Amino acid sequence: MDYTELQNKLAVEADLIPWRELQRHFARGVLVAVAPGLDLVEVAARVAADDAGVLRGWMEAGRVVRATDEHARRWEAAGQTLRAVVVAPWVLAQEAGRH
Repeated sequence: MDYTELQNKLAVEADLIPWRELQRHFARGVLVAVAPGLDLVEVAARVAADDAGVLRGWMEAGRVVRATDEHARRWEAAGQTLRAVVVAPWVLAQEAGRH
């Protein structure tokens, strides 16, 4: 599968999901928070393609991080819906309405 096909597949799989349905992934330590301003599907494709160089830059800048307790508290308090996509073993999530 080429990179464009991968992006298209992930775009179809990305969906809105309430925070309460993502809590179990957070508890397992596999929920990744994607910052506003990044394209969730692009990040997911980079993860799937194991593009370490690009991912490292985003991670060092704090734009792609394992979800923290602060994320969880904020999302819980707001009853947040997130846009999420699975790139096993990770679940990438971004606050809805942002990309």
